[in-house]
Amino acid sequence: MGIKRYELNEAQWERISALLPGKPGDPGRTGSDNRLFVNGCLWVLRSGAHWRDLPERYGKWKTVHRRFSRWCHAGVWERVFDVLSADRDNQHLMIDSTIIRAHQQAVSGKGGQRIRRWGVPGAD
Repeated sequence: MGIKRYELNEAQWERISALLPGKPGDPGRTGSDNRLFVNGCLWVLRSGAHWRDLPERYGKWKTVHRRFSRWCHAGVWERVFDVLSADRDNQHLMIDSTIIRAHQQAVSGKGGQRIRRWGVPGAD
């Protein structure tokens, strides 16, 4: 069976699997389905769909969402992102628009909107 559109390939999984909770030897339950769970989270985040629309192959949407939220609060995702972003050979960087802020007046700019063509000297 081939890799599904939003799922991690083998090399990507190998990079993060050791960073996730639920490994044998970790306190608490063993996460035998960590890869399936992460792929479910990626499906929701990459597709832009609601959690309720999560395909059944990933499990019950409410269970996946609850675990996703627990990992958020525990800092699991942040630790994974810190390790991946520190890799100088990282070929892909994503910027989430929630970290980019603009003041409400930045929409129209100071003095209102002005249309100016590129290469044409402005009369500022």
